[in-house]
Amino acid sequence: MPSHAALRLITLDLDDTLWPCAPVIRDAEDALFAWLQARAPSITAAYDPNRLREHRLSLLAARPELAHDVTAARLEALRALMSESGYPQTLAEEAMTVFRRARNRVAPYDDVMPALSLLRGRYRLVAVTNGNAEVAQTPLADSFHHSLNAAEAGAAKPAPALFELAMQWGGASPAQTLHVGDDPVRDVDAARRIGLGAVWVNRDGRPWPDDLEPPVHAVTDLHGLVSWLERSQGAGADQDAL
Repeated sequence: MPSHAALRLITLDLDDTLWPCAPVIRDAEDALFAWLQARAPSITAAYDPNRLREHRLSLLAARPELAHDVTAARLEALRALMSESGYPQTLAEEAMTVFRRARNRVAPYDDVMPALSLLRGRYRLVAVTNGNAEVAQTPLADSFHHSLNAAEAGAAKPAPALFELAMQWGGASPAQTLHVGDDPVRDVDAARRIGLGAVWVNRDGRPWPDDLEPPVHAVTDLHGLVSWLERSQGAGADQDAL
């Protein structure tokens, strides 16, 4: 874990770290399906929501180069469906706009905005996600200095590319960087494999995987992260880091 004088950059995962993911995806897929029913009914006559998901997963299996870009994967699946059903390709882009708009209607956990407000004044904060939530279009638009996703990095976590891109942007070394996330493999273990400090956000009391070295620190919410940083690095902020 970096010392108080060294810590410069905190990277944070989004889905299930800062907001619950499953209800957001469910609502976005419901919004997309309703739109398809109205604008491309031949598709919804042939595909219920489960079959649409299976169709997309089949495309991903055939096109593994899209695995790190979930937006591109969804768009390509929609284009294939439009072509199959005789609709213009432009409808796929319109459908994706509907999905993305709903995808960004996230509801951050109660602790998130106040905690990020405190941390943002002390460290550089970068959102790093394998998903396609667009931070600038969410309630957390003003909570980060920067945001990055796997599509921009060219690889999804646990590959190091996202962390490396964040450190490049923030002008920070691994020893000056702390990653915070909910996934033991894609967040905690991936970060520490390249020399970052890592904190596990375990909101629902999950057990840590037996085959992984335990995390240096775990918290149940971001208030716990703030308190831990204040205890371990001193209550003062490293203002020079900004």
